[in-house]
Amino acid sequence: MQIAGYAIVAFVAYLFGSIPTGFLVAKAKGIDIRTVGSKNMGATNVFRTLGKGPGIFVLLADALKGYVAVAWVADALLRIFGFGNPDPQTTHLIAAIAAVLGHNYTCWLWFKGGKGIATTAGVYFALAPLSVSIALGVWIILFVTTRYVSLASIAAAATLAVAVWLTQSSILLSIVTTALCAMAIFKHKANIQRLLAGTENRINFKKEKSA
Repeated sequence: MQIAGYAIVAFVAYLFGSIPTGFLVAKAKGIDIRTVGSKNMGATNVFRTLGKGPGIFVLLADALKGYVAVAWVADALLRIFGFGNPDPQTTHLIAAIAAVLGHNYTCWLWFKGGKGIATTAGVYFALAPLSVSIALGVWIILFVTTRYVSLASIAAAATLAVAVWLTQSSILLSIVTTALCAMAIFKHKANIQRLLAGTENRINFKKEKSA
């Protein structure tokens, strides 16, 4: 029964994470976000294409769906269906993995999605708030000083993995975190190539505002 419960948690958390927020926000304005800018449906491309307001909305919404999938959806499903006596950590980790995979590989857009930074952050505000707060601090510092969202995101992902290993006692949580952070960094492979080549775009607030 527990296996069936975990399967339902994974399925629903995946569907929750797979909501293509950036695509839907851009579509509401008559734009296919997959055809403009970096062609990514994450908050950064929405910010550059549609402006500050839509970009911030997508960022918060993507983070929120990760948080809700872990903090509320997983527990609610098991309470409603009463699947045995599941391990809380296992339940939350299954929901976390499924939600991030849903965002990165959404079934609604032929399994092409975002890079998972905001959704992963939301997941870890539910799983390990101290660790993700440290990672968020690194992200803010690097973004403010360099204006490279990609560099800040890559560094934050690496920091989150290290912070979880240092501050959490669960080996399973640390292993899952390392895998999710490695996936987030891998999704930035094109950004890494542009950073090394010196061709990566910076966020230009003045330009975005005038646009």
